[in-house]
Amino acid sequence: MKKEYIFKPIGYIRTSATSIPRHWSYSDVEGEIIIDPEYKEGLKDIKSGDKIVVLFCFHKSPSFTKDKLIQKPPHKDKPTGVFNTCSPIRPNPIGLSVLEVLNVKDNIIKVKRIDMFDGTPIFDIKPYKAYSEVIEKEEN
Repeated sequence: MKKEYIFKPIGYIRTSATSIPRHWSYSDVEGEIIIDPEYKEGLKDIKSGDKIVVLFCFHKSPSFTKDKLIQKPPHKDKPTGVFNTCSPIRPNPIGLSVLEVLNVKDNIIKVKRIDMFDGTPIFDIKPYKAYSEVIEKEEN
């Protein structure tokens, strides 16, 4: 059963960086997540030092076509399936980054490790939980 879903951004990225790393794990770029004021209360308890998972739209990527089901990432020796890559050219142009929170003031989260362009639409923010933290809680 196929359904379509419509996502409304909750905010956007603001950064002055002109060179954007290909992945958050290689990034030291700083910037801000500007949250729409109607969602400001949802930032309660996010604080400096936290890590957050940010879901965003690859809004500058070309449209996906079936010939992109197999792609060759620049850091790999051979082509692989799109779902085995972090390529921005995907059936649903959704990205995920883990960012470090530097500061939160009003509806603005200052962050580090940005791998998104200025103006990138943000769909959601979630708390980051390392796999080891989850397993440890389950064992106790």
